[in-house]
Amino acid sequence: MKILIRQLRWFVAVGAAASATHWLTAVACIAWFKAPPFLGNFIGWSVAVVVSFSGHYFLTFRHQTKSMRHAIRRFLILSAGGFAVNQFAFINLLATTGIPYYWLLAFILVAIAALTFVVSRYWAFRHSP
Repeated sequence: MKILIRQLRWFVAVGAAASATHWLTAVACIAWFKAPPFLGNFIGWSVAVVVSFSGHYFLTFRHQTKSMRHAIRRFLILSAGGFAVNQFAFINLLATTGIPYYWLLAFILVAIAALTFVVSRYWAFRHSP
């Protein structure tokens, strides 16, 4: 139980750092560089995936991972899948609601986080292949 609690704490800290990185990068791309929201979101994810993998590999799931190569392959699949859901929801909700892009992206990032923990813990960073 202690390991699960420690993992949850690290997951929240790393996830908050990665989500903040994603959100800040995306909003900067959209607001300052006039990138379309879907492109800003992609750039934000591309930067945040490095923060997320590094933090989860070295901190959150450090006792579970057999090899970096094994973990990175699974993590990238998980992250790309999460991003696909994120991007689909972001584009569709931008088109159908009046919610500002920055609030919408923040909501979506939080909503994906719980699913990411479960899949990371039981699949991406597991010892066995």
